[in-house]
Amino acid sequence: MSEFLHMGGHGIYIWPGYALTLILLVYHYFAPMRKTKKLKKDLIAYYQSRNLR
Repeated sequence: MSEFLHMGGHGIYIWPGYALTLILLVYHYFAPMRKTKKLKKDLIAYYQSRNLR
């Protein structure tokens, strides 16, 4: 297992690359959901302030 993690001396470069990729994939998955939620909230507030339905 240690040799697998070490990857022939290149693990110091490979694992951070995998970690960064995973972090970015998770961010790009959840960011649009967060923005959509905020947009819905803003639109509701806008229409309520104008007394529109």
